Amino acid sequence: MKRRQITALLLTFALVLGMAGCAGSGENTGTGEDSAQSGEDGAADEPVKIATKPMTEQFILGEMLKKLIEENAGYEVELTKGIGGGTSNIQPAMEQGEFDLYPEYTSSGWILVLGHETGDMSAEEMLTQLQKEYEENYGMTWIGLYGQNNTYAVVVREDTAEEYGLETCSDLAEVSGELTFGGNPDYIERADGLPGLSEAYGFEFKDIRDIDIGLKYEALRNGDIDVTNGYTTDAQISRDDVKVLEDDKNYQVDYYCSTVVRQDALEKYPKLQETLELMNGILTDEAMAELNYQVEEEGRGEAEVAEEFLISAGLIEG
Repeated sequence: MKRRQITALLLTFALVLGMAGCAGSGENTGTGEDSAQSGEDGAADEPVKIATKPMTEQFILGEMLKKLIEENAGYEVELTKGIGGGTSNIQPAMEQGEFDLYPEYTSSGWILVLGHETGDMSAEEMLTQLQKEYEENYGMTWIGLYGQNNTYAVVVREDTAEEYGLETCSDLAEVSGELTFGGNPDYIERADGLPGLSEAYGFEFKDIRDIDIGLKYEALRNGDIDVTNGYTTDAQISRDDVKVLEDDKNYQVDYYCSTVVRQDALEKYPKLQETLELMNGILTDEAMAELNYQVEEEGRGEAEVAEEFLISAGLIEG
């Protein structure tokens, strides 16, 4: 009696499992939207993973990449902003497959990753060589140049530029003995910072002061210093009370921004390359400085600023 009851229960349990299996099979092989999405390229189950460095410009660029990929390629995106250490931590994570892509600067890849010294080549020549060596060494490539060159800049107050007739760094060298330079300590100390710049142009400032990186522009506007180091896409540079002097001896190396991406990600997400190519040539130093200003000075969100710019550029629909 007990054996017959157990047998009946087992048969009933097997029947229930079989019905559930049929129901599940029918759902997975149906014509639903999820099946159509994953069937096209096999990548729908995993998001495209993007990383950025810990700076406003990178936050905005990360949001641009995210929006373009979501809108134009239809892939889900996981954006991780502000990786501490920048290149030194993102590159190893890329090699391990923790991220698929990130915005990077040409000379950062050339010097920090590949270990080369600064070279005398055009932006396009460096990009070609970066693509070649990254593919050979890391299974990655670089796609496009966004347009902005986030390199070091020598900045003075507009009234100082007018008083001394300053347009170039060579102009500054002639009157540097009357002016005070203030910059963040690492720039003052590093060989390719103020020491190298001073040797190239013959700067002999009246005084040199250590200024915290976040206080340089305030010190400049307050008259505590007359000259400082900045970046060509700094938010503060978009204001009309400061002036960037031309690097007329081309001392500073180029830091054009591009997208570093894993080759296997391009294979996994077939629409990814053509989408990333949309970033090519869309920015200038002035445009990037203005976007940084909107976030840092006006308090707007990075995603909002990025989306608005892409709409104005005609790359996504409003």
